[in-house]
Amino acid sequence: MESSNSGNVYETLSPWAEADPVSLNGISPRLEDMTGKKIGLFCNTKRAARLMLASIEHKLKERFSSVSTSWYEATIANIPEIESVNKEKFIEWVRGVDAVILAVGD
Repeated sequence: MESSNSGNVYETLSPWAEADPVSLNGISPRLEDMTGKKIGLFCNTKRAARLMLASIEHKLKERFSSVSTSWYEATIANIPEIESVNKEKFIEWVRGVDAVILAVGD
């Protein structure tokens, strides 16, 4: 769009970029039903992560009474658990849950 103001011409630009639409896909398929599922709560070492997950846990159990939870505390900040000294413990934990919610609590 162009506008004229006292002989000056100004071009108005849109802040929206033109991009190819990419459909959003989760890392793994979503659970179809929450009945009886065990949800893993992965708590990293950030100070608010535990508080956020506790709130999420409360809401999950309030909404889905048959859901159970299993907590996992990160071993070392900014190091993937799969690369930590607790790799086997982490793998065992992941195998024991149906889905995981991870909180990064900065």
